[in-house]
Amino acid sequence: MAPAIDFKNITSEADLDFSFLDEKYNLELDTNFDNIAIVDNIPVIDESREERLCNVLRKIFRASGTIKENGIYMPKEEVNGTLISKGFAFLEFESSEQVTAAIRNVNNYAMDKKHTLLVNKISDIEKYTTLEENYVEPHFEEFQPKEHLLSHLKDPYGRDQYATLVKNICTIEWNNKSNPAEKIKSVEDWTESYFLWSPKGTYLTTVHSQGIALWGGPSWKKIVKFPHPGVSLIDYSPNENYVVTWSNQPIIAGASATPSHPSPFGADEEGHHFCIWDVNTGLLLRTFPNLPANDDGPVRISWPAFKWSPSEKYFARLHPKQQISIYEAPSMNLLGKKSHKVGGVVDFSWAPATHSIKGKAFDEMMVYWTPEIGNQPARVSLLRVPDKEVLRNKTLFSVSDCHFHWHPLGELLAVRVSRHAKNKKSQFSSLEIFRVREKGIPVEVVELKDVAIQFSWEPTYHYRFAIISSNDPNPVPSASGAAPQPVKTTIHFYKRERTVNGNLGASKDVFRHLATFDKKTVNTVLWSPKGRNLVFATLRTQSIFDIEFWDVDLPDKYPAEKKNSETSIHLVNVVEQYGFTQLEWDPSGRYVISSASVWQHSMEHGYALWDMNGNQLTKKVIEDFRQILWRPRPRSLLKEKQKREIESNLDTYSVDFDKEDYYSRNEAAAALLKKRNQLYAEWKKFRSKIEAERQKNATKSKSNTYDSTLNEEIEEWVEEVVDETEEILV
Repeated sequence: MAPAIDFKNITSEADLDFSFLDEKYNLELDTNFDNIAIVDNIPVIDESREERLCNVLRKIFRASGTIKENGIYMPKEEVNGTLISKGFAFLEFESSEQVTAAIRNVNNYAMDKKHTLLVNKISDIEKYTTLEENYVEPHFEEFQPKEHLLSHLKDPYGRDQYATLVKNICTIEWNNKSNPAEKIKSVEDWTESYFLWSPKGTYLTTVHSQGIALWGGPSWKKIVKFPHPGVSLIDYSPNENYVVTWSNQPIIAGASATPSHPSPFGADEEGHHFCIWDVNTGLLLRTFPNLPANDDGPVRISWPAFKWSPSEKYFARLHPKQQISIYEAPSMNLLGKKSHKVGGVVDFSWAPATHSIKGKAFDEMMVYWTPEIGNQPARVSLLRVPDKEVLRNKTLFSVSDCHFHWHPLGELLAVRVSRHAKNKKSQFSSLEIFRVREKGIPVEVVELKDVAIQFSWEPTYHYRFAIISSNDPNPVPSASGAAPQPVKTTIHFYKRERTVNGNLGASKDVFRHLATFDKKTVNTVLWSPKGRNLVFATLRTQSIFDIEFWDVDLPDKYPAEKKNSETSIHLVNVVEQYGFTQLEWDPSGRYVISSASVWQHSMEHGYALWDMNGNQLTKKVIEDFRQILWRPRPRSLLKEKQKREIESNLDTYSVDFDKEDYYSRNEAAAALLKKRNQLYAEWKKFRSKIEAERQKNATKSKSNTYDSTLNEEIEEWVEEVVDETEEILV
């Protein structure tokens, strides 16, 4: 029998507890509009064209972020029975960071001739509608003038600076020739791994676990910092307006956020490894992922991964065996909205200069090469940018490898081609030299019997170059796996000579062989930045550590290794530094630093300073020595013609230079010179003050009244120098 129901104890609906359902299925009203942008000045359309316009907007904003499904709303009004849009739209993105990126990338974007898009946050509407009616003058922070970031160029002695890293202490010093270096700044833990100078020497870059920092000016204050966790590689654009960073750690959205600075990384940057920053504003312009793996496995990173054109208008990235992607700066957009497809492409290089010759302006140019594929021969191609027109193709056969060597003036390109015989048992090299600024881009060929392992242009208008070749270019590794054994090498010198056909008036470049020196072990060549002098060195071998100092314009009165009356090429000196791993000229071309880093081996560490003739000025053996780098200088403002005039008149300045050298060697004389310079500076300051007061008084009202009591008689003594003799007492 069913139990009786007690209707008096039945729980009413009001007594039921539904709180657990509210907690489980509660939907909060989203009142955050930070991820919504308002886009003004879009075309006014009817309903039939709305979907098409939405697709266009999604395409325009694709690089900035992802618009949600049904995330575009266009307000409409009825006109003559037809719904017409009002010329603006609301776009809902996935995050507020994407809205910020959309404003940065698309605001003032020219959709067509009549429509320039204006992008704002929807929160700005409330901001500007609630403005006070009475104007309140904003508070501006007091202007703080920036320090002169290139003040070191005003050094009266024309000295150069260098930075060292010993253990965890980074130090910047003046080079004082043979005298002790003058310390400028020394900071402990200034960098966590290594440091890097910017190309013009404006900034010192330090590397940290959370990013990089740029320092500069006389006080070496922090100029700007760029957050990039785990950063390990850095590269600047030629004019220092952009810097590229790479980290092995994938970017995480929202990383590096601080209370005062939001994270520069949003959802679009998630998983990327490369960052491109604007040095002047400190803003992140774009990120890139690593290249995807191909049939051969993961693609190895080749640094720099992005190569800049000399004007910084473009930068490009190689996709091995597929294409070259060229981007525009500062928009970071792909040039022409598509990459330059080149099947099998191995490498490319930008021409180092864009300038005009005889009033004709040239576009930017790059060169790339493709290997032999099947029956298709290897090919070197010159590409003009921005129209991507191939200006010249050169077909090559039996090619193993190619390397590009642009002359610094950008007029000549030498392609060092490694070739193999038909049986592929022997190797040799040739130089394909392109005259890229001439009509038709003619090519001259220099054949070599051996394999060229190094090539270097003299960085001047003389158009000379040096080559190191070997008939055994593959060094044998040592049994311990350390540095390889040295191989026998040969040094060659060549020079461009231009011949003109008298009948046709056509010119032809002939690269004349100047000299050859064999029985060497050198594997590295470095020209002085000013030309004429160069060093050959045996780097990273197990038993030989020679540094050879050469002069290609030395008068015949000096001793020579091998007499050559036509060239005056002489070996000036041979020195040795045990275990050195790096060699670098200073910007003036007067000094060379050789160094041995603890990062390379466990032998003797430290550095040595040499003059251009191979005389040792300083040598320091330092425990846990890591790094030393000269501070670069900006490119000279003088034209080549002016440089030649100075070179031809160097004798007129030699007396002053000899004085400075004498004073620098004599401590007492140096103190006297310093005192004289100080007194002269005080005198100039006093004269400037008097001149300022005189001009100030001259602006006052003048009286036409003549007063004879104001007359003053002035006597002036004039001395005439009959004869003068100047002697330097050493």
